Amino acid sequence: MRKSELIKKFQGQEATIGIVGLGYVGLPLALRFSEVGYPVLGFDIHAGKVARLNAGETLIEHIPSSAIASANARGFSATTDFSRIGEADALILCVPTPLTKHREPDLSFVLDTLASLLPYLRPGQVVSLESTTYPGTTDEELGPRIEKQGLVLGQDIFLVYSPEREDPGNPNFTTNTIPKIVGGRTPACLEVGLALYGQVIDQLVPVSSTRAAELTKLLENIHRAVNIGLVNEMKIVADKLDIDIHEVIAAAATKPFGFTAYQPGPGLGGHCIPIDPFYLTWKAREYGVHTRFIELAGEVNSAMPDYVMMKLAGALNDRCKSIKGSKVLVLGIAYKKNVDDMRESPSVILMEKLRDAGAEVSYSDPHVPVFPETREHHFDLSSVTLTADNVADFDCILLATDHDRFDYGVIAKAALVIDSRGRIPAAANVVKA
Repeated sequence: MRKSELIKKFQGQEATIGIVGLGYVGLPLALRFSEVGYPVLGFDIHAGKVARLNAGETLIEHIPSSAIASANARGFSATTDFSRIGEADALILCVPTPLTKHREPDLSFVLDTLASLLPYLRPGQVVSLESTTYPGTTDEELGPRIEKQGLVLGQDIFLVYSPEREDPGNPNFTTNTIPKIVGGRTPACLEVGLALYGQVIDQLVPVSSTRAAELTKLLENIHRAVNIGLVNEMKIVADKLDIDIHEVIAAAATKPFGFTAYQPGPGLGGHCIPIDPFYLTWKAREYGVHTRFIELAGEVNSAMPDYVMMKLAGALNDRCKSIKGSKVLVLGIAYKKNVDDMRESPSVILMEKLRDAGAEVSYSDPHVPVFPETREHHFDLSSVTLTADNVADFDCILLATDHDRFDYGVIAKAALVIDSRGRIPAAANVVKA
């Protein structure tokens, strides 16, 4: 009875949706449910973030404040009070899943969040995990903890894994247009999960289990990590052969089948691609499997900042300068173009390497006006405005993230440009890295 009643509430848009974690994944999802007409309650542990959302302010650059204000007008609100968990019919967990210092899965955010929910769970709810994780997490970690509350999965409460597929800053896809994978702990859980997402997502892709859904997400990200590792290695080979790898990629991309173009860069960034493959390598070791291919791609991508540093040092040396004492301007500190997301950004790693080598480091990023406070990276800097005069003040310009808002005509006039993204035409003052 609970299953049919809950499905009916979702189909009638009468269910209250609880989104736990209001970041790059949770906030767009909350706005989508609100847009369709569901009552939405957002949960987050950061009081400042909650206050800004309730005041109609955005937290993410590509989401306008008007979208938050509109959702507020429709009844969306955010809270730090987890005792209100019982008000929600659906609880969607959108929290980070980073790695430990030993590159092993860190489920502390997921498990701590679940611990905050457990005292307030009730029959007739669905819990959906969207955080990327290793196969078995939903079944082995979440399921037993929920059952200890006296709730029977598939009867009293429903457990789902449905991985996020957000691509921040990509105007070609929105939350509702990206097909969504859904796996349930039981067949009844899957039915409820499909009803939960069915009104807000254009296409659902049901799979046989939460484990299959978890592995699907990892495969997607590993596919990208491995192919980016391949093209990064090809970039090094092409450089030795005095061939422009970007010309080669563009030519290869004209093949209408069997080839997908990936672009090289100074490393991997974002919360997914540099991290998620190691969730599978860790789990695979439990079964005696050594994932050499995945780990090799990780090694190649992790080494790219050192390759860029080598090219930069060599270029300065050719001009009778050293890194120490040189004024270096890093262009773009977000992990990819046209966003303000700095998670795992290779640009920041490059800034630290330059600082450690004695350079006077500055940065310019129209999407990040002030270097934010983070747990691991510390720079008391603000973004430098790019002008012809400013560019002339630096010994070296390092293009790390190729935002469209940069004036590449001005950048190309610098004394020395280290181009890790292939955006600047070849010239005597431009070194490809």
